[in-house]
Amino acid sequence: MTLDPIHVENIARLAYGIAGDVDTTDHEDLARRVWDDWLTGLRRDGRAVIEPVAGHERRRTPIDDVALAERPFGTVHGLDSGTINPTTFKNGLVVDVAHAAMAAEPTDLDLHRDRTIVATVHAGDSTADFDGEWTRRDDGHTRQRVLHAPRVNRYAEGVVHALALYLAEGTHALDHADEVEELLVLDGPIYPKELFTWEDRDPELGELAREAKPRAVVEKYVRLVERFVERDVPLAGFVKNPSSRTIVRTLARKGFESPWPDDTALFTRLLERREKGGRTAGSGGSGGTGRGGSGGGDARLDDDLTFTTWFHSRGGADGTMAADADALGIKRELGPELYEPTFMVLYDPRTDVTYKLEAPYAFTRDAGTRDRLTRQVLADVATTRGPPAAVGKADALARIDATEKAALRRKFEERFDSAQQATYDDHRWGKERY
Repeated sequence: MTLDPIHVENIARLAYGIAGDVDTTDHEDLARRVWDDWLTGLRRDGRAVIEPVAGHERRRTPIDDVALAERPFGTVHGLDSGTINPTTFKNGLVVDVAHAAMAAEPTDLDLHRDRTIVATVHAGDSTADFDGEWTRRDDGHTRQRVLHAPRVNRYAEGVVHALALYLAEGTHALDHADEVEELLVLDGPIYPKELFTWEDRDPELGELAREAKPRAVVEKYVRLVERFVERDVPLAGFVKNPSSRTIVRTLARKGFESPWPDDTALFTRLLERREKGGRTAGSGGSGGTGRGGSGGGDARLDDDLTFTTWFHSRGGADGTMAADADALGIKRELGPELYEPTFMVLYDPRTDVTYKLEAPYAFTRDAGTRDRLTRQVLADVATTRGPPAAVGKADALARIDATEKAALRRKFEERFDSAQQATYDDHRWGKERY
């Protein structure tokens, strides 16, 4: 133990000074003002970056009732991709491997066996060429290839990670699209948004995003939307850890001093319900079992799921697929507005976690489809206390655990006849070698 009891006590006392300067009542009033006055059509540079699809409401539903309600979709498919994380070797290669799988609820074991594997490699040697064609293994159940990433001076690890992850996921989704009969939910956003952020992060990355290989990865998601629209089967994405800052950044540009670090914190403030002096604060309503937590001792009400209606999103990374943007130059066969991301936000008070459900406007323009997607995700979260069951299954299938990652990295070391490039943190934190 590095801290004596007196040190722990002294650090804890710092909280008193911090808490005394934060008035959460003001935050509640600010959140209500943002909801009422700004989120009805928040604009930046002339574009409405956040705008209601139809109604503009905060709603709630009893958890027990919605968990027992009939699901709008009888069979749901989930899809996820896991990676070993970028690894740098002493011979100059940077490698990541992604592994995508699709799951079904109810279970489909034959589908669960199918996998798509992509190894992406970046080399400092401009004469090297590692590109390979797609090949099949495991009696045709595994499709795999090596992708040689475009050369960059910086961010090589981020580039190989994003290209491996999204190429595996997008390819697997397209290959199995026709097996989805009712609903496909991606584990994460509906588009490869990490690639969309490259233009904002660095000029070199921005140019790279428009090169052939990254554009080909993004195009798979554009074609995926078109395939599902053609088949009249909804496509959605369940975001477990939303990190968008579109709203708070746009408000800051307008001179609005936001106390929230990101949009998720704002929506959590809007959707959390607490009992205050016999009345309910937050999204409205009364009743429920109290649970303590942050917020000055007021009990958090945890009998209802709270959620928003649907919004258009055309700012930040989502701006790439806005109707008035060029989608990195990729041809869109449908009306450009149909590809725009839309979303609703859901808050589970039992776990104090806020989620986002995304879907292209091609599906959410229909009120009936919006309602079915909303009811489905509410029922799933109420039942699992987390992601929908199909998403959870896909995550379990695609995940590469720490032992497997270490073993795979050792295989690469043997094949390359080159050790991983170690860091002091590897030594400090006792990184195991298998």
